[in-house]
Amino acid sequence: MTAIESLAACGVKASPQRVAVLDYLMEHHTHPNVDDIYAALHPDYPTLSRTTVYNTLRLLTESGVVQTLSIDERNAHYDADVTLHAHFICTACRTIIDIPLREAALDAMAELPREMQVESTQLYFRGLCPACKCRAEHA
Repeated sequence: MTAIESLAACGVKASPQRVAVLDYLMEHHTHPNVDDIYAALHPDYPTLSRTTVYNTLRLLTESGVVQTLSIDERNAHYDADVTLHAHFICTACRTIIDIPLREAALDAMAELPREMQVESTQLYFRGLCPACKCRAEHA
């Protein structure tokens, strides 16, 4: 699905800035923050401001098109993959990695009362990525 189709499916008007931000998120699976997105898009959109990027991300999150990750205490990060998955952050290099997650695994971890309706789930892991683990072992 294209960015324009995703926006239309959620009832969000497809302005050039919104399409650019969503296109960037759909093409770059690096879980960028506002500054990353702004720096990448500003050369092609010189009138783009950080405020516009922030407001666009807030709208896209509220519309369910992207998810906001609070895995990093320093910055909010954004992910265009809204399917069920977890995230791992390397405590050394700060890279955020998608981790496949089975719904059955969530059911086994938590027994919610039937009256509760889950609207979203975020599961975070912290540790060393393979590259940083290797560097630490050989230091």
